[in-house]
Amino acid sequence: MSTLIHGRLELSAPWGIQVPEADAAHLYVVARGGARLELAGTSPAILAAGDVAFLPHGVRHCLRDAARSPLRSLEPGECRHQALEPIRLGGGGAPTTLIAGAFAFRRSLLLERLPRVIQIAAHDPAVSPWLPATAQLLVAESTSGRPGSTVVIDRLADVLFVHALRTAIDGNPCSGEGLRALADPPIARALALMHDRPHEAWTVERLASAVGLSRSGFAARFRATVGEPPLEYLGGWRMTKAAQLLRESDDSTSEVAARVGYQSDAAFNRAFKRWEGKGPGAYRRAHSRLAARNASQ
Repeated sequence: MSTLIHGRLELSAPWGIQVPEADAAHLYVVARGGARLELAGTSPAILAAGDVAFLPHGVRHCLRDAARSPLRSLEPGECRHQALEPIRLGGGGAPTTLIAGAFAFRRSLLLERLPRVIQIAAHDPAVSPWLPATAQLLVAESTSGRPGSTVVIDRLADVLFVHALRTAIDGNPCSGEGLRALADPPIARALALMHDRPHEAWTVERLASAVGLSRSGFAARFRATVGEPPLEYLGGWRMTKAAQLLRESDDSTSEVAARVGYQSDAAFNRAFKRWEGKGPGAYRRAHSRLAARNASQ
């Protein structure tokens, strides 16, 4: 995971920003004032001073002071480590200050069940007292201008990221399904084996033996904690890893196939197309064009 802090937004009513869909998670801390966080298909989340909102899936969303305030599109190029120079928008009315950040990380099958928005209220008695203190320190660092502020902000944002995941797990056991598997030593070990060695010919029996459980006991325990059977998870992880290699390496399609456990190019191509909706070659070309566009912004 890498932290890409957006920076500080100094806003005055009426104001509104629209954030496009992105391959990153978004984090917002309300330093003062308030905001409506709007996503298609859900009721607005009303954020007050001190609140934190986390959007783990990078979905398109809007933030504004009131329901009908005009929106301005906020493009990624405007928001790269702007901690010392805030972005100022709005009509001169009631002020709101937001600290906005983004997290880029490799796609994780364990995070897919998280809700689209995790809202953490500053005055929620169930929230750790460290959370509002961390948020306040993040706000203070964003305005300090002192040497190393960007590094401190990044690390504090990491802490808020972990708190948001804890809140999701504690508040909704179903959304925490998968992440809780990491606290179960045999299942965590099985996940590590699949993640580190996706090219191996894993079976349920081999995995169960490697973590010291019976086949039936392992299969039931894995499904209960992860949310799907072991080999189904393994298939998804292989495709996730293949997509990463296609985006980030110069390996040929045959080499990618072998690195994720496929000896046949045809079988790999079929599996990848079922998973992604396009073949490996088309996927690589599409992401090469996307990377080129992002680099030019």
